[in-house]
Amino acid sequence: MAESMVRVAIAGTGFGQKIHLPGFQIHHRTTPVAIWNRDLTKAQKIATEQDIPHAFDDFAVMVAHPEVDAVSISTPPFLHFEMAKQALTAGKHILLEKPVTLSVEEARELQALAKNSGAIAAIDFEFRYVPAWQRFSELLAEEFVGKRRLIKIDWMASSRANPDRAWNWYALRSQGGGALGAIGSHAFDYISWLFGPVAQLAANLTTSVESRPDPVSGDRKSVDSDDICNLLMTLHDGTPIQMCLSSTTYQGRGHFVEVYGEKGTLILGSDNQKDYVHGFTLKFAPAGGEFETLEIPERLEFPKTYPDGRLAPFVRVVDAWVQGIGEGNGIAPSLEEGVYSQLLMDLTHKANDTKSWVTVDGHMP
Repeated sequence: MAESMVRVAIAGTGFGQKIHLPGFQIHHRTTPVAIWNRDLTKAQKIATEQDIPHAFDDFAVMVAHPEVDAVSISTPPFLHFEMAKQALTAGKHILLEKPVTLSVEEARELQALAKNSGAIAAIDFEFRYVPAWQRFSELLAEEFVGKRRLIKIDWMASSRANPDRAWNWYALRSQGGGALGAIGSHAFDYISWLFGPVAQLAANLTTSVESRPDPVSGDRKSVDSDDICNLLMTLHDGTPIQMCLSSTTYQGRGHFVEVYGEKGTLILGSDNQKDYVHGFTLKFAPAGGEFETLEIPERLEFPKTYPDGRLAPFVRVVDAWVQGIGEGNGIAPSLEEGVYSQLLMDLTHKANDTKSWVTVDGHMP
């Protein structure tokens, strides 16, 4: 029996056009059938160029269309909740970008809607599908470093280091902007996936670039979203975590996750500033020994890679989503993982605002 195709409507023409659209074109069981942008002319132009049957500037009309089985949402975070709510209410499956919403209450409402409607929801936490990260997960599960003593996470990027980069929604905390939402959402997901639940946290969020030029007038506009995040966490098993995230560090070291244990040190890292997926290597130093690079098993490698490193893991996310749709049961990363990541982001803001340690009263997926 032939596998059925999932007909996908795409909301968002930034990351949605760069990654979601080609990802759905690549996957053998998905086909893009509609595209949404608030500017109908832009939506129609993309639809014509990519041979997509339908273009919309009315999201509600698009999700109600009988040819749409599922919706991918890669719009700015402040639009996620209402769009996902409309799609789930219409019984459509969703693939949602992170951060999933602006609050954990909204994320939990979406989770309940998905459960009641029978729709399958996936979140694009793509690090779970990067080969080096998958091998890292296997080694941790095998207790390769023994009892963990310290986990250190640095994600130091320069994407917003230039103060003359134009102002947009990313500059506003109220619209989901900032490094915490952009990359912290990923970090909180992989912390729960790789290491377990967080028991408590403390945080300091900083806005190092306090104004940016308006893209039309050129006048400087204020920025109140974070661009540097320093966190201390303690896992339920007592392991301490130090995490520093930044989007404004020129020549930042890149993205590194370091695990210091009784048997040695395991480091997953990449200094690639142009592609946050390509370039990860895995190194291990036994107690008292030197670092050596570990090979990634061929069984974990991508069957095909692309110039934009984000595309290959996104296709794997789509594959898990489509499999979940076929089985009628969501596969991680689902809204469960999205809710937990959002909970930790909310508590990070609380810890920063109150200048105190905060207890994590929530369940890990």
